This record gives sequence, structure tokens and C-alpha cells, in this order.
Amino acid sequence: MTQRSLSSTVAPAVVGAVAGAPPARWRLVLSLFKLRIGVLIMVTALAGMAVVPGGSVSLVQALVLALSVLAASGAAGAFNQYVEADSDRLMPRTRQRAFASGALVPHTGWLWLILGIATLAVGAAAWVVNGLAALFVALGAITYALIYTVGLKRRTAWNIVVGGLAGSFAVLAGAAAASPQIGPLALLLALVLFLWTPPHFWSLAIANQAEYAAAGVPMLPVVVGSARAARIVHGHAIALVAVSLLPLFFGAGWVYGLGAALGGAHFLRRTAALARAPERRTALAAFFASMVQLSALLAAVVVDAALR
Repeated sequence: MTQRSLSSTVAPAVVGAVAGAPPARWRLVLSLFKLRIGVLIMVTALAGMAVVPGGSVSLVQALVLALSVLAASGAAGAFNQYVEADSDRLMPRTRQRAFASGALVPHTGWLWLILGIATLAVGAAAWVVNGLAALFVALGAITYALIYTVGLKRRTAWNIVVGGLAGSFAVLAGAAAASPQIGPLALLLALVLFLWTPPHFWSLAIANQAEYAAAGVPMLPVVVGSARAARIVHGHAIALVAVSLLPLFFGAGWVYGLGAALGGAHFLRRTAALARAPERRTALAAFFASMVQLSALLAAVVVDAALR
């Protein structure tokens, strides 16, 4: 495709959609990129950078890596909304998204924009940081956009388990930026992110089971029922908290241990309540508790690294 034909494809879909538009339209476009999730993924990358003992990274490299992860995550999120527009219309929670609502037309120009953002993100990480970090940035975006969204989401109840690797790759990207020799602390933190994702999203899926069923998405509670899904969530949460304490045996300090223990205890209390009474109220409480647990853990990683 020539530069002129590419421009003619992108222009009506992207530039025309936002040029001269009111601020509300800009917010609509920004919402495509799921920036709140992207910021969380970016923070996990920074935590991966901090957790490497003796790692060396410049301020510029840290900034570029953080923005690369944010941009790649945003591109994957936008692709998810593009592909899922039809099913998003079937769920009250997602029917107001830009493509699902029809506020933005899902033209192929958006795909070019999404691909361009992801390519720039990976390229910047490779140029300024290193190739291994860039590889992990790319794998994170590919896992969420292609493996989870296209390959698994509508085919298996274990979709989000594999999809959880996206967060793990962000941790590894940060660790690789600090040192190509990724040590046990970074690997354990990546494993924590992998184990965190299923109980986090399954809790939300229990709260919105009817919506996922109506949209034909085989999330775990749709397939096995809320009661069994709630027990599985609690079991995964136990495994998550146990693994989150393992870094204490590999050099992590007391601040990390305190954050992991307090955040983990709060999450386990909520998932135990969910297992006893699998309903929307307890499921949402477990969902928000998972955010508290991860926030406490990541904050403890950064503070612990600063005190070394």
C-alpha cells in the first residue's frame, strides 16, 4: 500500500473522526485505549524494573520503557474494542464504548492507527532500552490483542488465564530494562501477575454473569456456575498470596513482606466471603479487593527497592 493510499484510508476514519471535534469526542477517542488499565500495566513494568537488585537504567530509558508499555497496552485495548464491538453492544457494562455505541465507526483506518502505535512503542523500547525489553513489550500486546481477544475469549472458560500473561510480560519488560539477566525476584513478580489476573477478572465475571452469558462469552461462571467459580476464585487467591510471599526468600525486604501480607489478607478475606455467598455484592467486593492487593504489592516493591 502506498503512502498516499494509506493516508486516504486512515484519514476518513481517524482524522475525520476527531479533527475539529468537541472535547467530548477527544475523550471518546482516548477511551478506546483503556488508559486506566494501561497505567496499571505501566506501573507493573516499573515495579519489574525496581525489583531487579543492582539493576541499572537511566531516567530516559525508564521513561521510554514506561511510555512504550502504556502505548502498547493502549493499542491492544483499542484493538480489543474494535474486535469486540458486536458483543460489547449486548452487555450494559460495555454497550457505551465508542465502537459498540456507534459513536465511532470501526473503519480499517483504526487498525492502521493501532498497528502504528504498537509498532512505535516496540521500536522506541528497542532503540532506547534494549531488544529484550522490546520483545516483552511486544509479547504483552500480542498476548492480549491476538491470543486472548481473537484466539481464546470466545472459545474457552480459561481465556483469561492465558490472557494474564500480558501483565507478566510487562513485569519482564521492566526487569529486562534494568538488566538483561532476569533474576528470581523479577520472575516471581511476573508469576504473581499471572496468578493475580484470573481471580481479579473472574470476580468481575461472577458479578456480571448474566451479561457474559447473553453475549455468548464463556467466562468461568457462565460455564461452571457462580458457586463453583467463587470457590475457584478463592483457591486461586490462596495460591496468589502464597506465591507473593516467596520473594522474601530471595532477598525482598520487610516492606515488601508487609505489603504482600496486608494486601493478600484483605483479598483473601473478600474471596472467602465470595465463596460463602457467591452473589454480585461479594463478587464486586472481591474484585475491588484484588485492586487493593495489587496496589499494595506494587507500592511495597518500589518502596522496598528504594530502601536497599
